[in-house]
Amino acid sequence: MDAVVRGIFVYPVKSCRGIALDRAEVEPRGLRYDRRFMIVDGTGTFVTQRTEPRLTGIEVTLDEERGSLMLSASGCSVLRLALTPREGERVKVQVWRDEVDALHAGEEAARWVSVFLGAPASLVFMPDAVERPVRPDLARVGDHVSFADAFPMLVTTTDSLDDLNARLDRPLPMNRFRPNVVVSGCTPWEEDHWQRARIGVVPLRLPKACDRCVVTTTDQITGERGVEPLRTMATFRKWADSKVYFGVNAVPDARGTIAVGDRVTVLE
Repeated sequence: MDAVVRGIFVYPVKSCRGIALDRAEVEPRGLRYDRRFMIVDGTGTFVTQRTEPRLTGIEVTLDEERGSLMLSASGCSVLRLALTPREGERVKVQVWRDEVDALHAGEEAARWVSVFLGAPASLVFMPDAVERPVRPDLARVGDHVSFADAFPMLVTTTDSLDDLNARLDRPLPMNRFRPNVVVSGCTPWEEDHWQRARIGVVPLRLPKACDRCVVTTTDQITGERGVEPLRTMATFRKWADSKVYFGVNAVPDARGTIAVGDRVTVLE
């Protein structure tokens, strides 16, 4: 297999627009800056595109040189934040079944997201000291994750997307699946069977394929929602658990830099 990295994407604010990168630093909890911020409602529960497809309208920009993160959206002023906040009220937030410590990103940020959503909300940040464990049945002691749904990274392949698109009336872009790393040069769906791989010099464990939700039916620019690709995937990608799958979840086994063009080697 002559597979290479074709794309790298980071999502600094969970469920908001992603950022394409030429290279990225891999850390224990995933790509640097990935899903370290999250919007929560008035009860401290995470807010995602599952219930708020409007989040596709929030564009996120990284400025590493200035150490800042900018959020922008139609009709809103630009919100500028520290990329890695050091101070803030310590709060408890909910991500699925996990109760996680976080830093409140401040009243200005809370007002901004509340106005955007039209309901009370706040923005929170996960500091380095907080460790949210990966589900223990599919991880090792010490594996942890950011505010991502369950695993540090998601890997997809253009080959599987091409196969899916050949079955659709209208092809869909890869951003529907919100991957971190996009690979080309494989047999369609072979990633289902990967258990260990290396991207450049960074080794990964791939504990399970990724079951997909309604977010994949959401246009990542307009927020409009349809029925594809879930309707078509249900005809050939529904497994015994009645879920449909696209891509594989990954846990890094070392720090390192990955870049577009890096070779991808399947180890097991």
